[in-house]
Amino acid sequence: MKNFKRTMFCYEINESYLNQEVCLAGWVNRRRDLGGLIFVDLRDRSGLMQLVFDPTLQFEIMELAHKLRTEFVIGVTGTVINRQGAVNPKISTGKYELKVIGLQIFNESETLPFQLDGEATVSEELRLKYRYLDIRRKQMHDIIKLRHDVLHTIRNYFDKHGFYEIETPILSKSTPEGARDFLVPSRIQQGTFYALPQSPQLYKQLLITGGIERYFQIARCFRDEALRANRQLEFTQLDIEMSFIDEQDIQDLCEKLFKELWSKFLKHDLELPLKRYSYDEVFSKYGNDKPDMRFGLEIMDLTDLFKNLNSDTLSKIIGENGKVGCICVQNKKFSRSEIDSWIELVTKELGGKGLITIRWKESGALDSPIAKSLPDNFFDLAKIAIPGLTQQDTLFIIAGNYDTSWTILGQLRLGLGKALNLINKNEHKMFWVTDFPMFEWSEEDQKWAAKHHPFTSPEQNWENIDIAKVKARAYDLVYNGEELGGGSIRIHDPIVQKKVFEKIGINEEDAKRKFGFLLESQTFGYPPDGGIAFGIDRLIMFFAGTDSMRDVIAFPKTNKGSCLMMENPSTVDESQLKELGIKSLVEIRPLPKL
Repeated sequence: MKNFKRTMFCYEINESYLNQEVCLAGWVNRRRDLGGLIFVDLRDRSGLMQLVFDPTLQFEIMELAHKLRTEFVIGVTGTVINRQGAVNPKISTGKYELKVIGLQIFNESETLPFQLDGEATVSEELRLKYRYLDIRRKQMHDIIKLRHDVLHTIRNYFDKHGFYEIETPILSKSTPEGARDFLVPSRIQQGTFYALPQSPQLYKQLLITGGIERYFQIARCFRDEALRANRQLEFTQLDIEMSFIDEQDIQDLCEKLFKELWSKFLKHDLELPLKRYSYDEVFSKYGNDKPDMRFGLEIMDLTDLFKNLNSDTLSKIIGENGKVGCICVQNKKFSRSEIDSWIELVTKELGGKGLITIRWKESGALDSPIAKSLPDNFFDLAKIAIPGLTQQDTLFIIAGNYDTSWTILGQLRLGLGKALNLINKNEHKMFWVTDFPMFEWSEEDQKWAAKHHPFTSPEQNWENIDIAKVKARAYDLVYNGEELGGGSIRIHDPIVQKKVFEKIGINEEDAKRKFGFLLESQTFGYPPDGGIAFGIDRLIMFFAGTDSMRDVIAFPKTNKGSCLMMENPSTVDESQLKELGIKSLVEIRPLPKL
């Protein structure tokens, strides 16, 4: 079959093409030889089409048809006819078949390392090793298509709202205040390095200085940090920046975008405006700044309850300005082994010093490691602090430093919610968290650090407030216990920017060396601005209904940062290192073979 050229995709075939000649191309999905007749399911990216080879064909064509095997790449010419056998309602072309009159085999295929319809029996490592085959699977193809559709919707949305899409550099400057940078050595200027961007933060602020006013980008970003199911070394984010706006403007814009996305891809109508909670409020109730509000188990502060009781351990902690936090699990009497497993979680996995439990026996007597130090009327006292408390409930108590104890309680709360099946997976809880602390104390570095980043604007009159209590003009969007994205109103005053740098230990010389270009730009008519960034990969995870970011990225890394398909990271020739003026101090071994 000479000069073959495909004329259409499989999914385009409908009644209007009956008795017409068309040319299709794709992969052999399945072949059935029924003696005289040969049936082939042809697969292209749009779907399936049944092909029929009958004995009236030329001998050469039938001979080729007998050679066909799964995943052969072929082109066929034929006439669209009504399907002679049973109609297949599962596919759009199920009423039709193609009576073949011409066949060309573009390429044959060896036996695959795994079947494309056998995901349940295939390890993720093998799928990643042969990712180009994995992408042929319908599940993966659908996710790739979904990702395209989401990005297309986002681009259209921002275009309608007057934004420019602008690409910022990949080879950038190292700013090590955040996560670890990926460094790229310069061959031309040996001894110097570029850094791959952790975000386009500084570039987008400079674009605003340049009068762009409304910018967005689907940006590739890189962070050299520990991996898990929802984190990758390289990832994609939706980056947004606007001038002459406040927090409400950005939040309104984003809410309408997410309403459109949720309606289109999850068939759910988000109710606007979204609720707003302060950081202090969500942390005090849930122990983190991105709480899952699809279930209760809110943290309660029982410091006042235990303050005047003679519990040696708790009284000492309270006396040292510690706090006592509690989660009350209603109508649940945990077994001893269950209690032990939660204690082990807190002490061995979450880093807590201990977990106190309080239960009541059938007789009404206390069952707790601190029972002897509690008064006989403890239940009556506890009922005042814990509305609705019954003796069928179990209390989980952690005491100590407020931030540390509440963080552990927040993780314990999530564990209990999952273990007790309290999370309603059909709910959509999306809301804003605002009024974050501007600074946080770093025990590791023994200094104050920026909670978000040092370009976030502090609240007004912030210099007259205790540094631990200064609030930032920052905001995060949270959905079902995950941070979709975060942003802030930026500092546009160079004097304020220098003072923030000083608070986090960046002196004037370091500030000029690292951020001199930004400080200088703020002296040339820098407008008030703000922005936000959202994780695209995490967003696609929600729409695709998967728990792993690796499922929504075409070519992801493993949880050890490796690409099993291309076998990287990998060693390089000594001559390449010499050209860069670099000498390796360690022996790098190649990745293990599967």
